[in-house]
Order: sequence, then C-alpha cells, then structure tokens
Amino acid sequence: MPITIADVAARAKVSKTTVSRVLNGKGELDESTAARVRAVIDELGYVPSARAVNLARGRTRVIGMLVPSLTWPWMGEVLQGAVDVLEAEEYGLLLFTFNRGDDSMRQFAAQVAAKSFDGLLAIEPEGTLSYLTTLHSRGLPMVLIDDRDQIPGGQIPTVGTTNHSGAADAARHLLEIGRHKPLVVTGPSRFGCTVQRTDGFTSVFAEAGHPIPDTYVLPGDFTVACGADGVKQAIAAGLDFDAVFCHNDLSAFGAVQAVQDAGRRVPEDVAVVGFDDIPMAAHHQPALSTVHQPMREMGEAAARTLLAHFEGTALPNRPTVIPATFTARASTQP
Repeated sequence: MPITIADVAARAKVSKTTVSRVLNGKGELDESTAARVRAVIDELGYVPSARAVNLARGRTRVIGMLVPSLTWPWMGEVLQGAVDVLEAEEYGLLLFTFNRGDDSMRQFAAQVAAKSFDGLLAIEPEGTLSYLTTLHSRGLPMVLIDDRDQIPGGQIPTVGTTNHSGAADAARHLLEIGRHKPLVVTGPSRFGCTVQRTDGFTSVFAEAGHPIPDTYVLPGDFTVACGADGVKQAIAAGLDFDAVFCHNDLSAFGAVQAVQDAGRRVPEDVAVVGFDDIPMAAHHQPALSTVHQPMREMGEAAARTLLAHFEGTALPNRPTVIPATFTARASTQP
C-alpha cells in the first residue's frame, strides 16, 4: 500500500495539518517537531502528491490552453512554443479544443470552476470572446494569441503578428519581380487577419500605380480547394493575371495546382505567394514563397507573459507584436 500523509502523521505523533505545514513550509512550527516529521518522511519514503502540495500553496502549476482545433496547420508550432517555456519552468499544460462546440465549452467551464489551472493561453474559438473577457474580468489571468491589433478596451493582453505589413512585403516582392496583375484569394471575411492582409497587399499595389480591381479579389476559406477554385474562376472569367497572393499556404498550394493544370508555369507565367510558412511550404513543388508567421515565437511569448505575471509582473495593457517576415522561394523565383 502507498504511504499516505496519515501514515506520516501517525508515526510522528502529529496531526495531518502539521505534516502538511512541514511539506509546504507554511506556518510557524517548533523546529524539533518539524525535524521529527522530516525524519519520518525519510524513514517511510513518503512522496507527497505534487498536485496536493501545489494546491496547498495556492497554485496548480498547470496552465490551461484553449484552441479552436488541433487540425489548423500551424497549431503545432504555437503549442510547441508554449510547451517549451512551460516545461522549462516545470509547469504542465491542460489543453482544450472547441471541436464539439457548446459541449466542449461546458467541459472547459467545469475545469475553470474547479480551478484546475492557474492561468489561460487562448487562441479564441469563434464566438467565445465575450465569455473569455468575463473570465478575465473575474480574475483568471489570460493571454490571447490573436490576429487582431487589440481586443476591444484592451481588456485581455494579446500576442500577435504583423498581418498588414507581412502582406505588404509580399506585394513589394511581386512588384520587384515585375508582376503587376495579381489575383488575391482571401480568408473568411469575418477574420481580422483577412482584413489586414487584404489592406496591406492592395495598398502597396495602389501606391505603385497598379490598383487591384475588385474582380481580382476572390473570397476564400483557407482551404486547398478555395485556392484552386479561385484560379479556375479567374481563368474562366478571362481575367489576365500574372501572380496569385493567397491568405494562407494551403490555398496557395491549391492555386499552384490549378495554374499548372491550366498549362501555365509557376513561376514563369504565374508567381504564387502564400501566408503562414507552415513546414510543408519549404518542401512543396515548387517551394512556396510565403510570409512567415512567427507562430512558435508567439506561443513562447504568450507563455512567458503569463508566467511573469505569476512572479509579480503586471499583465501588459498593449499587444505584444512579433513581426512577420517574407521568405522568397521557387514559386516566385525561377
């Protein structure tokens, strides 16, 4: 049978509360009593539950993380960045997804109520911002890894990247290689990153004297299929284009395939640019030019911000921004 705190208390002839105080270093105890308890702990080989000790100290040393889904191509990079920081500081991670909608949120809410974790990292599942804001206002430390410049009112600290300037860099690259008639395959219009990427890209072309017609901006949903469909629709409509800018790498993969299926060459006839720089981008044929989102660094920064708060540093009231960078590869360079 495993040795329990009750066994230690009985052998040392003290209460379980006294043993707990010795373990946690709390309360004033007679040194001879504390020494006797420690001797019994060594004698019996008692190993206290880490969870019990942490709870007694008012901490679980566990961080919750809420994400929409684990299927998003860059999600692993964010998680790895957060885990690298947390494990180095001997914190655990309790992961929640929004895969089952309301059922998932009820399970998450139960863990919040049980105080199963000390703070929360979140990539906000759609429609949950109001709930998360309420949790934060009630005292749950929280950092969002987010695509917006600022949560309304600055209520929740965020870590984000430069969607607008990243897309602008992609536009400048295409102009530098002589491409003046790009298609744009966007993400869902309700996403903040879609607005920022569209504005950043189109503004550079407009300033260069090559405004992009509305008919060249095609709606997408971040899938391979939407990239392929956008190119097919443009060809069917007779649009004359020499480049495609897609709002993520998956849709760029679809665009490359559709261009090639139409008998055109990438990049000689049509240059293709993505956004995200997921691991597959460098290994695609041709290797994809894309805007690198610093997803691992964003996960690391969010975790560090939360842990610093536990050590007494106030949570920031302005976003932490890690710049995106453009990476040129074979899909734009012969």
